[in-house]
Amino acid sequence: MTQAERLTREQVAEAGLADWRPLLGRLRTRFATGDFGAGMGLVTRIGEVATAAGRHADLTLTEASLVVGVGSPHAGGVTQADVDLARVISEQAASLGIAADTGGVTQLELGLDTGDTSRNAAYYAALLGGEVVGGEPYDASGQVPTVWWQTPPERPEDEGPALPKQDFEQRWHFDVWVAEDEGEPRVQAALDAGGRLVSDKAAPAYWVLEDPDGNRSCVCTPAAR
Repeated sequence: MTQAERLTREQVAEAGLADWRPLLGRLRTRFATGDFGAGMGLVTRIGEVATAAGRHADLTLTEASLVVGVGSPHAGGVTQADVDLARVISEQAASLGIAADTGGVTQLELGLDTGDTSRNAAYYAALLGGEVVGGEPYDASGQVPTVWWQTPPERPEDEGPALPKQDFEQRWHFDVWVAEDEGEPRVQAALDAGGRLVSDKAAPAYWVLEDPDGNRSCVCTPAAR
């Protein structure tokens, strides 16, 4: 296998990247920098090692943390080159005394029930300031969540776990992606905050929840996919 070929979920797990979690075809982590200056120091280090490797990383720096993502969209997921870069980034963070906080790693995706994906893709790409990639709106700047389409099933068995009927039509829903070991804790936190479990039949791939008003969302993990 070359450095540019997409790795399987099992191969990513075997890499032993304790600081990182696979989410939506990327490796993601959050470093608890503690303050903005320390975060800037780590950003500089990441820039240096990524440039030296001919790679790049997506960085979101806030006052007390730094979220980092690495991946290879052209390969459709995570490659060995991404794994190697993630490992070097962890080494750089450790050398600065900065620890990873993977418990809060999250990726939000918006799902729309629609039978006309082509027309909606163009509309939402324009609305969100992105472009259509692979039939879906894509924002290369990372400013907005990813959007995907949930088309009406052709056969009843395509619907997945049967869910109770809603009293109203809901066409948008959140898919909240978390690491495999964070799925159940995130679901429980939502339930403790007033949510309701609609279905766990597809768990640990996803759980369907409702907010107090009955709007449904899913907590998703890479498990069992």
